[in-house]
Amino acid sequence: MYLLELGGEDDAFAAAEARAAATDVTILAPGLATATTLDPARVETLAFTRRASTAVGTATGGPAAATALLESTPLDRSGAVAVRARDVRGTADIDTQAVQRQLGAILVDRGFTVDLEAPDHELRALFSEDTVAMGWLVAESVRDYGSRRPTDRPFFQPGGMSPLLARALVNLALPAAPTDAVLVDPMCGTGGTLIEAGLVGARPVGVDAQPRMVRGTRQNLSRYLGDGATVLCGDAARLPLRDDCAAAVVADVPYGRQSKLARHDHATLVDGVLAEAHRLAPRAVVVADHALTDQLASTGWALADRFDRRVHRSLVRHVHVLTH
Repeated sequence: MYLLELGGEDDAFAAAEARAAATDVTILAPGLATATTLDPARVETLAFTRRASTAVGTATGGPAAATALLESTPLDRSGAVAVRARDVRGTADIDTQAVQRQLGAILVDRGFTVDLEAPDHELRALFSEDTVAMGWLVAESVRDYGSRRPTDRPFFQPGGMSPLLARALVNLALPAAPTDAVLVDPMCGTGGTLIEAGLVGARPVGVDAQPRMVRGTRQNLSRYLGDGATVLCGDAARLPLRDDCAAAVVADVPYGRQSKLARHDHATLVDGVLAEAHRLAPRAVVVADHALTDQLASTGWALADRFDRRVHRSLVRHVHVLTH
């Protein structure tokens, strides 16, 4: 069994993204989940899973329960070790430094040495409410999203999606290995989703109705991905792409206003995007400012999952995961 340390505040959303890297992902406690199998390399690409560990075990209680769990568990490794204790979201009210000393002393008694700088193994002691979970760290996500803030790109327009959320949408759209999988964004804006798709190994294809956005997106993709990404000028409701050309589509449709794209009104645009996505790929992630329940059946999609993510008091992003 594996332990996953989830990020953000929406555990269901984080667990859904984690299924791109693990199987049987189940929420254990706030901020924690378990999994049966794990791809450590894919964990590195996750936005809302921070770390994954091979489970030592779980228990109910505080530091005393952690001590008893470690003392009763056979250990199949040796060498230098570091112990890291974490009060997940501040829900357990524990002294993490004291826990680290207590668990470290047990490991020293069992033949380990302590090396906080370059250990052979890192033991994670995770406390969430009345649950304690321990495991040996095997993978960490790469937290470099701050280097790709929308305002730091060569081409910027207000309203761009954060790299963290864009990466999560890509992982939701591509639960299988993303290497060379074609991902289409039919309203690519400044290219944030395309950048994250390319960085996980997919082949991004972007379309936008405005030539200025296409030129700007090409600049951004060149900065982060080099040459090779495809960006076209076109209508999101009548895409210049052949049938079944992609593994997935990710679309962030305009929110609550008359669309300026190709002179469609908002409802017509959403219908067109859904229909075109269905033509191109077997899976899609579509973000809108309202639930698309009434529009999915008419375009052939089945709703696999939906998450409501509040941006501010007047805006909620509804994330729809769709399959044929």
